[in-house]
Amino acid sequence: MQIRLPRPRRRGRWLAGAAALAVLAGAGTWTAVADDSAPPVHREDRVRSMPGAEIDTSYFTAGEADRRRPAVLLGHGFGGSKDDVRAQAERLARDGYAVLTWSARGFGASTGQIGLNDPDAEVKDVSRLIDWLAERPEVQLDSAGDPRVGVAGSSYGGAVSLLAAGYDQRVDAIAPALTYWNLDDALFPEGVFKKLWAGVFFTTGATTAPGSVPSRDAPSRDAPAQNRPDGPPSRGAEGRAAAGPANPQGCGRFQPELCAMYERVAVAGRPDAAARDLLESRSPSAVGDRIKVPALIIQGQSDSLFPLSHADAMAERIAANGAPVAVDWISGGHDGGDLEAGRVESRVTAWFDRYLKQDEGAETGPAFRVSRTGGVDSTDGQATLRGAHGSRYPGLRGESRNIPLTVGEQSFANPAGAAPPAISAVPGLSGGLGQFSSLGVGLSLDFPGQHARFESRPLERPLRITGSPTVRLKVASTTGAAVLFGKVYDVGPDGRRQVLPSQLVAPIRVDDARQGKEVTLTLPAVDYEVVAGHRLRLVLSATDLGYASPAAPARYTVAVTGSGELTVPTAPGVRTQAAGLPWWTWALPVAGAAVAALLLVTARRRTKAPAPDPALADVPLEITGLTKRYAGSADRYAVQQLSFRVDKGQVLGLLGPNGAGKTTTLRMLMGLIRPDEGEIRVFGHAIRPGTPVLSRVGAFVEGAGFLPHLSGRDNLELYWRATGRPAADAHIDEALEIAGLGDALARAVRTYSQGMRQRLAIAQAMLGMPDLLILDEPTNGLDPPQIREMRDVMIRYAAGGRTVIVSSHLLSEVEQSCTHLVVMDRGRLVQAGPVAEITGGSDTLLVTTAAELSDPLVEKIAALPGIGSAVRTEEGLLVRLDGASSTELIGELVRLDVPLTGAGPHRRLEDAFLTLIGGSA
Repeated sequence: MQIRLPRPRRRGRWLAGAAALAVLAGAGTWTAVADDSAPPVHREDRVRSMPGAEIDTSYFTAGEADRRRPAVLLGHGFGGSKDDVRAQAERLARDGYAVLTWSARGFGASTGQIGLNDPDAEVKDVSRLIDWLAERPEVQLDSAGDPRVGVAGSSYGGAVSLLAAGYDQRVDAIAPALTYWNLDDALFPEGVFKKLWAGVFFTTGATTAPGSVPSRDAPSRDAPAQNRPDGPPSRGAEGRAAAGPANPQGCGRFQPELCAMYERVAVAGRPDAAARDLLESRSPSAVGDRIKVPALIIQGQSDSLFPLSHADAMAERIAANGAPVAVDWISGGHDGGDLEAGRVESRVTAWFDRYLKQDEGAETGPAFRVSRTGGVDSTDGQATLRGAHGSRYPGLRGESRNIPLTVGEQSFANPAGAAPPAISAVPGLSGGLGQFSSLGVGLSLDFPGQHARFESRPLERPLRITGSPTVRLKVASTTGAAVLFGKVYDVGPDGRRQVLPSQLVAPIRVDDARQGKEVTLTLPAVDYEVVAGHRLRLVLSATDLGYASPAAPARYTVAVTGSGELTVPTAPGVRTQAAGLPWWTWALPVAGAAVAALLLVTARRRTKAPAPDPALADVPLEITGLTKRYAGSADRYAVQQLSFRVDKGQVLGLLGPNGAGKTTTLRMLMGLIRPDEGEIRVFGHAIRPGTPVLSRVGAFVEGAGFLPHLSGRDNLELYWRATGRPAADAHIDEALEIAGLGDALARAVRTYSQGMRQRLAIAQAMLGMPDLLILDEPTNGLDPPQIREMRDVMIRYAAGGRTVIVSSHLLSEVEQSCTHLVVMDRGRLVQAGPVAEITGGSDTLLVTTAAELSDPLVEKIAALPGIGSAVRTEEGLLVRLDGASSTELIGELVRLDVPLTGAGPHRRLEDAFLTLIGGSA
């Protein structure tokens, strides 16, 4: 059996994309779905009459018709239908379950009004479906009228699985995913209205009433499908009448009381008591003390709609009831990212096998698991997500570290009309960005004068945040009330680049604050590693695009109180799974020794080097007229008349297509091969094999070999001893601090991820703190977060006045990390100089959109402050900046409701590179 989380759908189903883990119910038409290696699945479709609605269902079974088996109900996500989970239902059926899927009220071909899992509507529908399962001869019974049944679902369907367990004691196990515990807390966290997500919620449900476009597989209410002509069924007059007239309040498919509630809070910008009571009554938290069945809770880390705090509340309450609970934090969520379909399918399968089939040998997994990016699949060399496991769920507080922050009061303004707002999570736009936070990029904007920020010192060792950080604040407001939005950034060594983990922000409302009031701010729960040398930056903003803020202008004053520290939760008992060690790791030391012996045997006799040039004593590298012909050729060149110079403090990118001569140049630079003509001087000394000045050069080329049973530190010490140089000259601690390996140094190298082994190899190249560091493709095999870490290593190393030369095919990384470039093609120099000079430093952005923009909207963009012009082209919209920054432009486009899909420099390094080499790459 497998249950798969589907990819986000592009048909405007904002919540259905992250939703659908499973499906419900069926009766009527039998269809066989054949598979060469598995038993055929039979599907029975029927529209079932419920009080106030017609519910479209499908029922799936496989194997012997007379065998009793447990049943599973699978619920779909908000905006979806039973069709979203048909494939998952078929896999469950092949695994030995009777599976029932259904379209909830107001969705798919089902009629009725959306009640947001109303206990008297949607939840009772589930109980009626369980009644029907109890009558099926192939369903296992615990007693008369009580089938053995589990319920699974994601988002909207996940909530109904929890509610079903609370209201119907016949439910035996549940697997809710990406869902809410308290809908009031989801839409009004800390009493602050989450207006964008709420708008998406209600807009999704306020479209055309169901019944006009039936599901492709739904038969008429009472007529079996085999008695109708082929083709899509027609519901007829009776089916259309069941949909009822349009909601007189203009709320589409929603119940009138929900529509009225939304209109009130959307206008007021904050919830009233009636709204909170209504949402709480339709939330699993209302029956939390009754949920006493085994629960596998799956929640997303990239989820600003239903964050990890909801899963935490579920786990705490259900475990207190005495039921088995396991918690799994997956990588993705409602904001996008990897939903880990295959792994989640397997784990839900095992959970139901254990608690529905009573298979005590089923491996249900650890009590707590969190997905972390890193590691390499040794079978294909691809970067993978790696799980971190704990024998118990640590909660969101766990053990903690206190990080001192800057002290003192800071004042800032809440602008009139709460505009312009800061930007963090944006439904529909930040979905792609939340998952990119581990790359070191994202969309976040805090306007000057509208926020306060408090920073830590650079971290001396890596910090893994697992849970919700907290901070004690004193808040004062000139109006007596304040709404603040707190977030913690990961700030790079240069102090400018900042990353907002998962694009998450935490709101808080503070009343009676005219004289100042102390509050505790609980920040978003994350699992995120901050590398050594980075800072934490706490930002408190007066506005946020996703939330409602007070419209009246106000002045806020904020200070960090108590000990002036940010309390950061850690979970040291949660251990990251070790990556498998490929066979070649063991073979590399042996191969390296063989290559070294071969070089010694075949080395040419050294010739006397020219005298050092005092004028170049402080120049890390100068190459003049360098030429190398291919072996056996007099007129074919690997490198021809190459000349360039590298100065101190530069990070130089060596670029060129395959065959440009980059690797040949680096090998000549390191003295491994001799040039036919020309000269290479390092700090004024001409390079020859074995030249003493090479001791000032560190190199990393195509990976390094380590002894897997030794720790990282032991490997470095062993390597340095082999050089025969004094131990005091190694500067191991300094190299390791720059590489940022932290506590991992004490572990055996066989437990390292690919990124950690790469950083250890860089640390090895940095032993002795060479003045010139040469890196050939240092990011090979790394995933995006590890590439970001490698970028920081290079920048930190050069910041000390040393020089780095890096050869890479990742142009975007070169553009972010390098200060200067040398571009080669067919062995010749094409261009050399600063990155900005080669790319042209363009102030024009290319903006791409999901739909063509109207002329009035283009004119409105062109008239924005700081914008020189806006011109529509075949590629998109070309916007020339005239004072505005790219971040400010993106913020303005979001506020103008532009369906933005991308924005970037019109002339990137890639464009410049391809222009220089004539597209030969």
